Amino acid sequence: MILSDNRILEEIEKGTIVISPYDRKYLGTNSYDVHLGKYLATYKDRVLDARKHNEIEHFEIPEEGFVLQPGTLYLGVTEEYTETHAHVPFLEGKSSTGRLGIDIHATAGKGDVGFCNTWTLEISCAQPVRVYAGMPVGQLIYFVVEGDIATFYNKKGNAKYNGRTIKPVESMMWRNEF
Repeated sequence: MILSDNRILEEIEKGTIVISPYDRKYLGTNSYDVHLGKYLATYKDRVLDARKHNEIEHFEIPEEGFVLQPGTLYLGVTEEYTETHAHVPFLEGKSSTGRLGIDIHATAGKGDVGFCNTWTLEISCAQPVRVYAGMPVGQLIYFVVEGDIATFYNKKGNAKYNGRTIKPVESMMWRNEF
């Protein structure tokens, strides 16, 4: 079951959903619009290795925007810091973003109950497109959880993305055992 706008508001009032900054005008019928933060990043190496710590370079989106190029993976970040203490958050691209040929996540659209951070975006594009800090880029949808939670994400000792950040975070695949 997906939360409606009224239920999202109720959960914000209860503190089980936190969105900062929050503006009521970005609340949809059953979602909340999130915006592209001012930082992007790209990997330093063109060939990535899943067993290696692949380093990234951060840069700030200039006021006149930045042109994304096909064939390059960009890591972005949401302007919004979120906390979800009782629901499963899903991040999806807005249709207007998709119609510009922009994908905002490769595979990581689902958050875990207890996720408390900004969202790192895995951005790619079909053709060159200029993006701007603060543009609407996605929407959060909240699902009801069935059953009790044994360990919330922010309490997991092995959680890789718990450090609060305003910049995109690189893959931590290298921390996994395989």
